Amino acid sequence: MSDEPDAPKPVDEGAFGIDAFSLDDRLRLFHFAAAEKRHEYLWLLRAFDRGRANYQVLLHASDAVGLLERLAVDHPAAGAAGDDVQPLLDALADWQILDRSYDGTRAANLAEYRKRHYVYQFTQAGYRAYRSVEDVLGARLEDAQLSRLVFPDILGDLHALAEANAAGDAEEVYRKLGRLDSVLNEMAQRAARFYLMLGDLARTNDTRPEVFLAHKDTLLAHMREFTAELGRYAPLLAEAVEKAAATGVDRMVECAAEADERLFRSPAERLADWRHRWDGIVHWFAEREHSETERLQDATVTAIRSVLALLRRVTEARRGGVSRESQLRHLAQWFTSCESEEDAHALFQAVFGLGAPRHIAVPYADPEQIPSRASWWEAEPVELARTLVQSGRTPALHGPGRIERNDDRRAVLRAGQLKEQAERRSAANALASDGVYGRTLDEPETRALLGLLDVALAARVPASRLVTAASGSAHGVRLTLTPAEGSTTVDTVRGRLHLDGLRLEVTA
Repeated sequence: MSDEPDAPKPVDEGAFGIDAFSLDDRLRLFHFAAAEKRHEYLWLLRAFDRGRANYQVLLHASDAVGLLERLAVDHPAAGAAGDDVQPLLDALADWQILDRSYDGTRAANLAEYRKRHYVYQFTQAGYRAYRSVEDVLGARLEDAQLSRLVFPDILGDLHALAEANAAGDAEEVYRKLGRLDSVLNEMAQRAARFYLMLGDLARTNDTRPEVFLAHKDTLLAHMREFTAELGRYAPLLAEAVEKAAATGVDRMVECAAEADERLFRSPAERLADWRHRWDGIVHWFAEREHSETERLQDATVTAIRSVLALLRRVTEARRGGVSRESQLRHLAQWFTSCESEEDAHALFQAVFGLGAPRHIAVPYADPEQIPSRASWWEAEPVELARTLVQSGRTPALHGPGRIERNDDRRAVLRAGQLKEQAERRSAANALASDGVYGRTLDEPETRALLGLLDVALAARVPASRLVTAASGSAHGVRLTLTPAEGSTTVDTVRGRLHLDGLRLEVTA
């Protein structure tokens, strides 16, 4: 997705900002976070942020001290930075976090003017660096959830975008397209944080299983509700994107670029930026293969399986009361309880079994030369290959093993698959050309109709809204459910299908 609307795009920026890094080394902006006086630097920057919130942009050293004193009323740690702020201000200016300029209005005479009173303010990049550090310090890493409640809003915005584009309302197109872009960005970030949280939970379950067991039901319910909502809204969102595109993509992009008020972007850059945003929306919902919604749904289903597997491991470990850590602790206790070194050596040999000469699985050239019971302390050394010593792999002089392929069986399975696909496609075309009423559907047509009916019913809106119509498409045809008075009946070889208040219409 694209940048924020108020964020000027760097010129000729490479992947991950590498070009900007090589040109001016923006990582120096974060030097204050690792410096010796990092706490003093942070509180001084917080004072500048407080002044910025009060529209006090340019600050003298005395102004900064005054703001620090106000902060120290509620936060005593801020008082440590107010002792001598001038060296701190100079260092922040050298790192280009603050911009330093001269203020001649404070001079009462020529001598004071020549002393060049300095005033300071945030640079644009410096303020972003400061806010990044504050975001990291204030983030609650356990706060991560999937946003399933945004799907109705996204669907409504897509419909409003299509109406605004058809009406030629450039400002409304700009607002709706920008809102969709920001919502999708937030949803992607929420999903990324959620899956990172699951990874952290999986890594810490050995030491804190109670954290997982206390929230497992809520976690599983949250993921199942999200994947259900995503599966229900995915066809509706794809259809809404297609309707919005049908009103004219070029016209939509031109309207958004026309209403865009970013001063430092040329018309061509604004046009390219909004086209990129629309391409991102299409990639999310209407991509023919591997759309972002499909990837997100697959990732959620995989996460549910991982959580269930983690639950099984945790419960089994707690039920048995034995883990690798407890086993090693008991073994260490046995070693410390040994009365002599001989007992400790005997225990080591019984546990690890490293006394035999063939413990590294490398035999002697003459297996009968050294008895198998002889200790490797007394036996002759074994010649090891260099690859085994350096990489841990035994030398392999033969080629790769032969792959067994049953081409005849593969051909039979492929032929059956193609035949089944052809039957489904033929049955779907027959439904579209001959209709579903007034005749008896054969078995392939019945299977095709039931499959289309499943897709259409899954795409219906929530029950709290008025159901006007629903549709689903597969095998090149579309099944539409429309309200009808009374009930309709479809005759099939399996029996009669009665639909209360609905009528079926299959079109190509």
